[in-house]
Amino acid sequence: MKYPFAVRRWQRGLLAVAAAVTLASGGAAPAGDEDFRLTVRSATFVNGGLIPLSMVDNFVPTGATASPCTVSGAPGGNMSPELSWRGAPRNTRSFVVVAYDITAAFTHWGIYNIAASASGLPANAGIPNSPYGDQTLNDFFDVAAYEGPCPPMNVAPDAHQYRFTVYALAARLQLASSANFPAAAETLYNALLEESQHGRVLASASITGLYSSTPP
Repeated sequence: MKYPFAVRRWQRGLLAVAAAVTLASGGAAPAGDEDFRLTVRSATFVNGGLIPLSMVDNFVPTGATASPCTVSGAPGGNMSPELSWRGAPRNTRSFVVVAYDITAAFTHWGIYNIAASASGLPANAGIPNSPYGDQTLNDFFDVAAYEGPCPPMNVAPDAHQYRFTVYALAARLQLASSANFPAAAETLYNALLEESQHGRVLASASITGLYSSTPP
């Protein structure tokens, strides 16, 4: 199956994200940043709305002629969405973007060390060897890049929630990685947790889209 359901060590990753968000949004603003509030939006989809086929996985099983990721069977575009943000704290040194399926506890994208001068990412920024930042393996474990939604058909709940979170950091990240053990989602979550413990996760903001491959 394309969408693995094996039990993983996601509690650690989820705690890392929760800790980073809590410290970023609930702690005191850095000196001089009281008027700043990080917000994110997308020209590709609206918050709480449906994710378009351009973002859906283009997976077609070997020997098959149709994709299990769409109602029609046509492959999706597998393009990461356009994202734009504003209101980052003045001492931001880098940004991180994580795309996470809340419903399935599954990471579709992690890109970090985005330039502090960036105010967003264009559509399809999540290609392999992206020029916009460093990427971790997604939870399909086949490529360090964005890989779009492909929720299992006719498995409740039909509609999954996909959250794209932008983190503003007061540092750049150095993730442990090698040819045999490339950085993965859990590596990034642990790094975010460590940064939050040192007060270097300055702010975060999210936008969420919905998608189902199950026919209505």
